[in-house]
Amino acid sequence: MRLPAALREAYLLFGRRRDLTSNYDVLLGPAELYVDEAGQALVFRHENQGAASWGILLDGLQDDDLAVFSRTDLADKSAERWEGWLGRLSLCFIEIVLSESLHADEERCDFLDSDASDVELLEENFVRLPFPLYPTGDDENGSRWFLGQDALLRDDAGAAIFARGRTAEDLDRVRNLIPADWLNDNC
Repeated sequence: MRLPAALREAYLLFGRRRDLTSNYDVLLGPAELYVDEAGQALVFRHENQGAASWGILLDGLQDDDLAVFSRTDLADKSAERWEGWLGRLSLCFIEIVLSESLHADEERCDFLDSDASDVELLEENFVRLPFPLYPTGDDENGSRWFLGQDALLRDDAGAAIFARGRTAEDLDRVRNLIPADWLNDNC
């Protein structure tokens, strides 16, 4: 099976950089790629506890930069479905690198179970990046990316905020702008 151009290019660029692709979830190596048991998708990534997988549908392999789908691992296997994640594979790999950076270094990364007031502070103090909401089809509850002074943040539908500072001091600045119960805040 010939891999789509975007998948080949992503593996050539950073397929061996586990620090960019597998700090939390796992990008499968080229030899680990497989077709799911239903014969619908080529799987290239797994959630860290096996709760979900990401893949590209086999009927779209002729496209160079096809859509990415995710499938949640359910007790009732007959209820599992491939659902839209991001409209292009190239965007998915940008998302992978950005998301994995949020889990790379505990001193510079943190997590917050957020509420509406935390999200308001995020929106007031940081600039939303022009990255599409995802998973696709969830125009109200998708994940959004933000940027601040030497800080990268992701809001997961108002339920969680992930943050990474260029330095520990930059992360402290984020915590000061969104004062809440951050997971790794030892101050």
